[in-house]
Amino acid sequence: MNNLTDVKKIMVKLSATLIASLLVTANAFAGWSVSGTKVIDPKGNNFIFRGINHAHAWYPDKTAKAMTDIAATGANSVRVVLADGGQWTRTAGADVATIISQCKAAKLVCVLEVHDSTGFGESSGATNISNAANYWASSDIKNAIVGQEDYVIINIANEPYGNNTSATTYTSETSAAIKTIRNAGLTHLIMVDAPAWGQDWQYVMRDNAATIFAADSLSNTLFSVHMYEVYNSASVVQNYLTTFQAKGYALIVGEFGTENNGNNVDEASILQYTQQMGIGYMGWSWSGNGSCCVPLDIAINWNPASLSTWGDFLINSANGIKATSKLATIFTNGSASSVATSSSSKSSSSVANSSVSSTSSSVKSSSSSVASSSSSAASGEQCNWYGMLYPLCTTTTSGWGYENNKSCIARATCSGQPAPYGIVGGSTSSALSSAAVSSSSKSSSSLVSSSSSSKSSVASSSPSSSSSSSVAATGLSCVYVVTNTWSGGYQGAIRVTNNGTSTTNGWTATWQYTGANRMTSSWNATITGTNPYSATSLSWNGNLTAGQTVEFGVQGNTNGGAVETPAVTCK
Repeated sequence: MNNLTDVKKIMVKLSATLIASLLVTANAFAGWSVSGTKVIDPKGNNFIFRGINHAHAWYPDKTAKAMTDIAATGANSVRVVLADGGQWTRTAGADVATIISQCKAAKLVCVLEVHDSTGFGESSGATNISNAANYWASSDIKNAIVGQEDYVIINIANEPYGNNTSATTYTSETSAAIKTIRNAGLTHLIMVDAPAWGQDWQYVMRDNAATIFAADSLSNTLFSVHMYEVYNSASVVQNYLTTFQAKGYALIVGEFGTENNGNNVDEASILQYTQQMGIGYMGWSWSGNGSCCVPLDIAINWNPASLSTWGDFLINSANGIKATSKLATIFTNGSASSVATSSSSKSSSSVANSSVSSTSSSVKSSSSSVASSSSSAASGEQCNWYGMLYPLCTTTTSGWGYENNKSCIARATCSGQPAPYGIVGGSTSSALSSAAVSSSSKSSSSLVSSSSSSKSSVASSSPSSSSSSSVAATGLSCVYVVTNTWSGGYQGAIRVTNNGTSTTNGWTATWQYTGANRMTSSWNATITGTNPYSATSLSWNGNLTAGQTVEFGVQGNTNGGAVETPAVTCK
């Protein structure tokens, strides 16, 4: 009897130990994760970074106040410059622990990055990304960040390669760095920067994202592009973000500013597109950029009451931090959302193979959605992909496809886009189409192109603050909407709706300003004339089914006059 009792006691202790071990494992991975193109916070809610960079490695004495000042802007995150000792004095584990505490006190998600690898292969002092990976795996840094998975994201290395690094080198060495961190037992969300000084102008990161993501045993990697002078027009910004997101991986604009090396950056388009597409951004940088880069200081001389033109635009414009930032629910009373189930099951599968049933069920529902798509797609439905219309795939079940000699988007992928985007048109959703586009003053076509005025402090107006409309005998109606204004300039959208019963075959819209306003740029239409102006449809947006709406954008100068809403006709 005594021996049996002892055996029972041992079994109870072993069970308790096993449960405790499993709980520790689960809690270690309780932090941030990615689910497709979205970033998920520790409570399972979608999170969009609206943050600011801070150069701790060069100004450690400024960090404590900078944290509180950055938080006061409304930012929900901060990206902090650390050093592994390769180019600058190593940031020790004790300092990292202090930084994390400061982030938490300010309710800022803490993105930590190693800066010594910047421009490796082109900058003589830069160290390889492997050095940065070893820094994260070192004992003092692990001691500082393990247990902080709910608050810390590991950005392995800042801009870890210069220009002309081969795709093979970048992909293999970035993958190896991820493996080093995972082999060290770290389960945090990992962020990787693009090559070419972060700008990825050769699309190396974009086109090899799948291979890099596959190197992460926890499938928990976020990609970061830095948008500087390469991104000097709305079309370039749009192309990169939409193409990357279509690949199905999460992306953030980890750095951007108003200029770089004296060259313009289209920061207004970056703000607008990221807001429309649910992509995070983090402006560079709070202060202390030195004589080379003074225009990139957000706060002049570290003074939060003295914002630069760039800082004022980043924080206070219509798509800036103050208007769009939301705290991570880890810092609020927000409860876990339905996203948590899919996210946690995906994440925990890498740890404990426990998510097969939930994964397969989600696949089943996705398949059933696609199975019913062919008939509804045939009835005129399309995918409004951030303001651009594409056919719905009939056989492709997820992501993008190529059917009937055209690019298409799977129903399940399209329907997951935030309002006002998604599936539009057709007999079952024509009302959705009208509502979606009529409210889409924030659609991708409402972007400003690169101009000096995009750097000025914006006094934004409601997207529907003023408009004019007309209906043609053909059944086409047009409305001109002013979507944004600033000193000396304006941004507008002209929406064309098919109110008839049959599909159109192209359209033309005409308008004329009666005062001093003149157009300087446009997108999503071909413009001719110099007031009056005439816009004709492009190949992808000319055929409108009954009830369908498309829009194109314009930007111009007021030339000393008031912003106008001219009459517009269409045929």
